[in-house]
Amino acid sequence: MKSWPKIEGAVADYVDANWLREPPLRRRLREETAKMPGAGMQISAHQGQQIGLLARMIGARRAVEVGTFTGYSSLCIAEALPANGKLWCCDVSADWTNVARRYWKEAGLDGRIELTLGPAQDTLDWLLAQGLTEQLDLAFIDADKENYDTYYERCLKLVRPGGLILVDNVLWGGSVADPGDTDTDTQAIRALNAKLKSDKRVDLVLLAVGDGMTCALKR
Repeated sequence: MKSWPKIEGAVADYVDANWLREPPLRRRLREETAKMPGAGMQISAHQGQQIGLLARMIGARRAVEVGTFTGYSSLCIAEALPANGKLWCCDVSADWTNVARRYWKEAGLDGRIELTLGPAQDTLDWLLAQGLTEQLDLAFIDADKENYDTYYERCLKLVRPGGLILVDNVLWGGSVADPGDTDTDTQAIRALNAKLKSDKRVDLVLLAVGDGMTCALKR
């Protein structure tokens, strides 16, 4: 039995009116990003709200984000951390993350965030080398799809038992359900989805928000 509601039109307006809480600063960031090339990479306001709530639910103190873009998701995560919390961000673009830095500073959260520009795999390996194995509470993966499996495995090492790994774009606009779509990114997401289904190291649920977000709880 299928149980996925279609939320659009008047129902979507109702959801926004009754559930969506988006502070003015985050709204400004979303609106500024919407005018930029690659704006489609930005998560939705609803997704950011979910990420922040999940971080608070598990009492997250330390987190890592793979793929920062202009900083919307990092704002949501950093806001949920305590004053002495830490978020490590991985990205490859100074242009995109310069926007993020402006908003982090305006929000007074720049002291909680450490950004490293370069291949995310290298940054994750560096965190492991610093003795952070099973020391993080939350990981959010939203970067190049070809390396999703690599990022997942590294984050699984970093996150503690009872911690969460969130993976964005797991529905990929519906392409994952199209057998005729053999695009490299589609195949990479499809392969990770299939792997997670039988991965006994985590408990698993799909959050039907944005482009689909996997929520994996490390056992």
